Amino acid sequence: MSAPQRYVLTFGCPDRTGIIARISGFLADHGGMIVEAAYHTDPDSSWFFTRQVVLAESLPFDVAGLHDRFGVVARELSAESSWQVFDTGERPRAVVLVSKAGHCLYDLLGRVASGELDVDIAAVISNHEALADITRAHGIPFHHVPFPAGDADGKAAAFAEVRKLVDEHDPHAIVLARFMQVLPAELCEAWAGRALNIHHSFLPSFIGAKPYHQAHVRGVKIVGATCHYVTADLDAGPIVEQDVIRVDHGDSVDDLVRKGRDIEKVTLARGLRWHLEGRVLVHGNRTVVF
Repeated sequence: MSAPQRYVLTFGCPDRTGIIARISGFLADHGGMIVEAAYHTDPDSSWFFTRQVVLAESLPFDVAGLHDRFGVVARELSAESSWQVFDTGERPRAVVLVSKAGHCLYDLLGRVASGELDVDIAAVISNHEALADITRAHGIPFHHVPFPAGDADGKAAAFAEVRKLVDEHDPHAIVLARFMQVLPAELCEAWAGRALNIHHSFLPSFIGAKPYHQAHVRGVKIVGATCHYVTADLDAGPIVEQDVIRVDHGDSVDDLVRKGRDIEKVTLARGLRWHLEGRVLVHGNRTVVF
């Protein structure tokens, strides 16, 4: 049995007295039945965050009507407010970017096929052809966009093609599932708040290339993975989710890679789920995950 249609409202602004009362009062005045609510105020920035979930059938208007009416409330509460409203009845879309490593893609495809992850993967785009067959086996379009080595103009053209292919689907999420190319700043800006990357280390440790090799050299006892939003600062975007696994002195680099892949898969899947459910609120370079 499918879950009832709901509207999800997320809101943030400088903290002050009366915010919760105003939002809940607005929803109650229109008959809105709140079925989930979460609140947080960051003591460092004094920024207030909330996520409210309302039964769609309890309101006398659709999601567009809620958006328009709540906009008035948001502006009343603060000119600095940041907010979103979305409808769980609209199935979200994602585009996945990959290179050669397929473990994260395999995992996402399996979760979608089993119904565990509620998203349509509209396309998979890669700078290699290694994952074409598994993608097409799931009935998903695969696009190969070569990235010529040492050719700046060719690389810029490749990224322009990737952007065109992604933007055709207007996705709710662009998932870099071990896509081993650094997005240019203009794409980071265009996809801000939608592009999610899985980095194979527990950031901020071991940024950049070959983090498992770096970890092995340091003799670490824990390796991890980080799902974060993509920004122009390499591997430094707002963190959505992290996890770790223990390793020891007897593990080779290959052992670290093998163990780390398991963590990468579950960390990316959780981060993507929370993003699609509107559970991740960003303020500056930090997140609140409800």
